[in-house]
Amino acid sequence: MIILGSTGSIGVNALDVCEREHIGIELLAAGSNTELLKKQIEKSRPKYACIEKNDGSIGQNYMGTQIFYGAEGLSEALSKTTSQKALNAIVGFAGLRSTLECIELGKEVALANKESLVTAGKFIDISKITPVDSEHFALWYLNRGMGKLNKMTITASGGALRDAPLSEIHASSVTDVLRHPNWTMGRKITVDSATMVNKLFEIIEAYWLFGSEISYDAIIETSSTIHAMIEFDDGVTTAQMSEPDMRLPISYALAGKATPDLFKSIDLLRLGALEFRAIEEVRYPVWTLKDELLANPSLALVLNAANEIAVAAFLDEKIAFGEIANTIFEACEKFEWAKTASIDDVFAMDNEVRKYARSIIKA
Repeated sequence: MIILGSTGSIGVNALDVCEREHIGIELLAAGSNTELLKKQIEKSRPKYACIEKNDGSIGQNYMGTQIFYGAEGLSEALSKTTSQKALNAIVGFAGLRSTLECIELGKEVALANKESLVTAGKFIDISKITPVDSEHFALWYLNRGMGKLNKMTITASGGALRDAPLSEIHASSVTDVLRHPNWTMGRKITVDSATMVNKLFEIIEAYWLFGSEISYDAIIETSSTIHAMIEFDDGVTTAQMSEPDMRLPISYALAGKATPDLFKSIDLLRLGALEFRAIEEVRYPVWTLKDELLANPSLALVLNAANEIAVAAFLDEKIAFGEIANTIFEACEKFEWAKTASIDDVFAMDNEVRKYARSIIKA
């Protein structure tokens, strides 16, 4: 097994599943958390490992594991592997290249990197992809020969600011935005949850995974117990409910089943009432882009690039929280014509949008 992004929350959970299912690890790849990577190497003893930078914190060989560095090193390490399955949990657009390389090498990809499909879905062989997002796992789980579909609806927690006074949202602090009500996630995805950009990404992912003939939408379900719903043409709607534990979709993606005795069933009496809310555009202004993105999925590349630059600036306290949406809107207006005819176009467009987004923030 190959685990890319092994020190993030998805990677840590994936290694837990691999240990329980006795799945061997051939390659681990991490960002800058060298100390955790060392501990993972000591425990799982992979043949190869890769770290983002060669800063002297780990040598070329650690406990018998060959160490590679950077994007080029990761490409080399992947080319040496024989594993037929890879989990890609690298954060952001940086994970796209690894998705493409794994598919080119004939590997199946358990995909937790949203940006791969968001930015380059039409260039990716979906037959090689197993989604790891809880929402897309739920849609897959429900959509197993049940009938003709009308609509797929995914759910959102609403993020850290779902109950904040509207007047306070624009100037919300980094601390406030990172206080997610239901999940413990990385900093960037937690910000994306608060803006609802994350749910736009998941809508576009669903578009590429399940096809353009279906209607897609999202609503807020505050407990994060219902992950998705499917409406069939006979008027029946089914919902997938489970405790909010990412190891469930990871288990199906890596082992093809739920790991025994790992997951608790839902106690409906303890859960009590479920609360559903609309995603209101006054609270989540980026949600106004949903229909435009579904009409022109290439625009999602612009959304992603501008968002990555704006979120990084917000986390560095260079812009206000409300400026994330404003940066995205300006970029989408500037590049509303966005079209990509090749994967090279994807990387070129991404670079151009990032430059523009940086100029907006600098100004």
